Amino acid sequence: MSFEIEKIAGLARLHLKPEEAAKLKNDLEAILGYVKKLETLDTQNVSPTSHVLEIENVFRPDQVNPSQVRDEVLKHAPGREGNFFKVPKVVDK
Repeated sequence: MSFEIEKIAGLARLHLKPEEAAKLKNDLEAILGYVKKLETLDTQNVSPTSHVLEIENVFRPDQVNPSQVRDEVLKHAPGREGNFFKVPKVVDK
């Protein structure tokens, strides 16, 4: 398996130490190896499902609560405009 850890880390905006990059490379190789094994499974007679188990989610009604932490969170933001985080532009037209 060939991939560039530095490129992946850059895309994820991660700054990795050499030992972290080595561990990440080993972890990704293990994950991709597992996925490769899954590709060999015969799923011809398995019907598609959205969950492995037949379960039903139990929903509760939404309850709106006022937020007391917005100003506290925003005061720690590096940039702020009104009630919003101000971030650098990352997408060009």
